[in-house]
Amino acid sequence: MSTPANETLSVVVERDLAYPPEKVWRALTHPHLIEEWLMKNDFKPTVDHRFNFRGDWGAVDCQVVAVEPNKTLSYTWAAMGLESVVTWSLTPTSEGTRLRMEQIGFRPDQQQAYQGAKFGWQKFFGNLEQVLSRET
Repeated sequence: MSTPANETLSVVVERDLAYPPEKVWRALTHPHLIEEWLMKNDFKPTVDHRFNFRGDWGAVDCQVVAVEPNKTLSYTWAAMGLESVVTWSLTPTSEGTRLRMEQIGFRPDQQQAYQGAKFGWQKFFGNLEQVLSRET
């Protein structure tokens, strides 16, 4: 059975974090903290702001789509032929925050990018947890 050409795949990572949404939000939106767990950037949590992430391998061109402080952050993620959208959702829990990241828009012929994202986001989440544990 083949996948229709217009059907896209998404990567979802969810973690329960022992930190309040405000603290997780800071790590997702402050450029110096984003650099510690993800990549160098010129991010601002402002709708329509264009920014990029820069790594050793190249850059990702992005644009902020939605900002709802301490709740939702969404931006486009374009790199090496991939046109996708990354959405962060923060939900308060009794223990802290449930953080959900979904990256949508992988075409069926982009298996390498898809598998890379599945691996990469797990690593980035681990880095994020280390940053959160250090930040007060």
